[in-house]
Amino acid sequence: MRPLLALFAEGYRNVAECLPQLQKRLNIADADAQTLLPSGKQTILSNRAHWARAYMAKADLLKSEGRNHHVVTEKGHALLAEHPNRIDNTILQQSEAFQNWKTAEQVRLNTIPQEARPQNNTVDTPEDRISEAYSEIESALSSEVIDAVLSLSPARFEKLVVDLLLAMGYGGGILERGYQTQVSADGGIDGIINEDELGLDAVYIQAKRYARDNKVGRPALNAFVGSLTGEGATKGVFVTTSDFSREATSYVDRVQHRIVLINGERLARLMIKHEVGVRARKTYVLRSVDDDYFSDES
Repeated sequence: MRPLLALFAEGYRNVAECLPQLQKRLNIADADAQTLLPSGKQTILSNRAHWARAYMAKADLLKSEGRNHHVVTEKGHALLAEHPNRIDNTILQQSEAFQNWKTAEQVRLNTIPQEARPQNNTVDTPEDRISEAYSEIESALSSEVIDAVLSLSPARFEKLVVDLLLAMGYGGGILERGYQTQVSADGGIDGIINEDELGLDAVYIQAKRYARDNKVGRPALNAFVGSLTGEGATKGVFVTTSDFSREATSYVDRVQHRIVLINGERLARLMIKHEVGVRARKTYVLRSVDDDYFSDES
């Protein structure tokens, strides 16, 4: 982790740019640097470097300033000075942000109340370990998905949201029932999904591609409600790559319109679940004995 963080501090933008220098600084032979994972699709060096970047981002040592452009935070620079030889998970565990991320993933993974969990968060069965690893991979992927989404133009982002809602089954999943409005005269509506063939029932969409720290406030929601009223619509979906302020969320709960708010985290999870902008890289199948087959009863 430390040599990678140091390279980012020197101005390297992404992991791919860092790999040659990382190989030199870790004294990795060329043959070893080309060793592939069992999947045969990525080198071990690249895989470990990407995970190191993901972990350090969760600990607020790195932040993204665009697609595939990562910069070191003040906290990251301080940690480099504080630990001149090594940075690893033990050090990251001292970060409140990293601890919160790990805890949130474990709580999301199953329904055991957080206060009822063992203090060491022991995972007992192989299935539990697989589930925990899967959740961690998906969480890291969520951050990459949002980085990719932020690199899109506003118009392309609006189309992505329409594609996602169609993939989720709105409009019966029929492409012709979803369309993006004209950018120049959208009246505050970025897209429409017709839920029936005649267009008698529709879902209106507003999509805001905002930076992570730029929350959507009540004025934007108020304008969206006004647009729905002007269209005689009752249902709307407001999607953002960032999040919603408390005032915005509270306001939506009080209006008569049925409005669903989707923030950046939920957007990424939905894109992963419905495979919009992502694709399966490898599939694992868990098998168990078929008790019916071995039953004595015919």
